[in-house]
Amino acid sequence: MDKEKIKEGVRLILEGIGEDPSREGLIETPDRIARMYEEIAGGYMERASEHLRKRFSVFSDDMVLEKEIPFYSLCEHHMLPFFGTAAVAYIPNGEVVGLSKIARTVEVYARRLQIQERMTAQVADSIMAELHPLGVMVMEEAEHLCMTMRGIKKPGTKTVTVATRGCFCDHPELQAQFYRMLEHR
Repeated sequence: MDKEKIKEGVRLILEGIGEDPSREGLIETPDRIARMYEEIAGGYMERASEHLRKRFSVFSDDMVLEKEIPFYSLCEHHMLPFFGTAAVAYIPNGEVVGLSKIARTVEVYARRLQIQERMTAQVADSIMAELHPLGVMVMEEAEHLCMTMRGIKKPGTKTVTVATRGCFCDHPELQAQFYRMLEHR
């Protein structure tokens, strides 16, 4: 990540909106923003495959679901945040992955400029490619600040995206089980 380019860009934005980048409250802002982007856009430096390597043998093909995984991302159109939760289910094919690795996979894709539809598909495709499960289903629900604080200005509006792969595509009963498990507290 080129922090110097980010700092220069922030200085230009500050000047562009009529601010003085040398004003006391703004002097360190370009550096703070560069460090912030290093954190919130750090997914470019990671690969989901790294997190999905550690696996454990199982003799079951029962669904594994991890739900209510919080994520924060940036809309690639306006560079404003969108945030919400993800639910990821898969049907093992002889192996499972550590539960934290599912959340880390969501995080890898969330920490990039994104659209929610792509992010949902990327999580599903990663798990299919790395774990080779019988199927995967991913659902994300998020609020997009590009819709709530600007433009149409409809706070509280949620966008829901779903990706199904493998046996989830051909078996509506698996999809129904996924949705029932989401409702279970």
